[in-house]
Parts: sequence; C-alpha cells; structure tokens
Amino acid sequence: MQNEDVWLVVPLYNEAAVIADVVREARAVFPNIVCVDDGSRDASADLAEGAGAAVVRHPVNLGQGAALQTGFEYALGDPAMRYVVTYDADGQHQISDVEVMLDRIRRGDVRVVFGSRFLDERTDASAGKRLVLRAAVAYTNLTTGTRLTDAHNGLRVLHRDVVQQLDITQNRMAHASEIVAQIGSMRFDGARVAYAEEPVHILYTDYSRAKGQSLWNAVNILAELIWR
Repeated sequence: MQNEDVWLVVPLYNEAAVIADVVREARAVFPNIVCVDDGSRDASADLAEGAGAAVVRHPVNLGQGAALQTGFEYALGDPAMRYVVTYDADGQHQISDVEVMLDRIRRGDVRVVFGSRFLDERTDASAGKRLVLRAAVAYTNLTTGTRLTDAHNGLRVLHRDVVQQLDITQNRMAHASEIVAQIGSMRFDGARVAYAEEPVHILYTDYSRAKGQSLWNAVNILAELIWR
C-alpha cells in the first residue's frame, strides 16, 4: 500500500461535527493516522476511531503543542515511519497539498517542508489576519534564524530524524514558533537542517472560524510569541 511510511498526527479537541469526514478523506490516501484527543468533551475520539484512526487520549485539555508531542511519540513507535505530517482536525487542510509536500521531501534534499498560505492566492484570509500573521512571521524569523513566509501554518511534513529531536514544551499557540526555533537550531552532519516551503490552501469555513480562526486568534498568536 502507498504511503505506509507516513503518519498523519492530528490534534483533536471537540471536533465531533467534522472529524469523521476528515479522517475518512485522509485515509483514502494515508492509511496511518493518529488522532490525539486532547480532553474533548464531545464524541470526537469515538468518531475518529470509528472512521479508522488510531486514537490516543489526554484525560484533560493540555493544548495543541502537547497533543502534537504525544502524536510524535506515537508515530515514532512505528519503525517503518519515515515521515510525519501535522494535520488539523477541522477540515482546513487539503490532502492534495500533503501529497505535493511529500513529493518534495521525498527528493531527499530537505528534512522539513512547511506549508505556506502566502505563496499563492488560494487562501481567503482577511487583510487584518494577513497583517497580524505576517507580523508573527517577521518576529519568528528574527528570533529563530529561519526564513519562512508562514510560520504559523499547522500543515508540515517532517522527516523521522527531525521528529526524533523535537521536544515541544509550549502547549498553546506559541508551540508553532517553538517548532520552527528547534528546527532552525538542528544540525545534521554539522550542517543546519534543510527545509523548504510549499504553497497550500487553508480553507476557512464558517465552522473553522467559529472554532477560533478569527483575527483575534491571530492577535493571540502574536501576543503569546512576544510573551514567550
């Protein structure tokens, strides 16, 4: 079967309305999916499991950073795993983008591929949200030594070597910049880890906006970065 060396890691918190569809669509291409239920108060975990995902449960809500770290540790338990994809549970990410990003990393010259919503015009983000997210990118680039166009996009493809070295301690919004900072400081054979970006389509729906994909959420990202 194709993509047996790939695991999708999906942080999951109160997404019962959409998670079954998200998992079923993803499993048509990627058979290995682990959803980390981060203390959901609804049926998210049962629905994800029923759709074919492996499910790991946090008894209380710890935050997306903690859910990703748990998912990384689960995926590392599979000796056949070569790549991890971080993937949102709310339907914002597109499997077609993941396939392009995997094609990029499989060339072998990079160990990380970041998704960027700012490399093409498919993503319909408000002007205010774009402004705040670009400010967050500028801050992240300044403080991590990386050069990205979209540091807070949750769609990433990571080589196993990178996943083994990641240790996320920022559980909330700042985890995205922590991931970038750790990747920026990694060395393999004495050289900085090689990374690339690929354009991706982040689909903002009424549902995802209601779940926190608002301008205010972007402001919170920037504020938490500076506080960190």
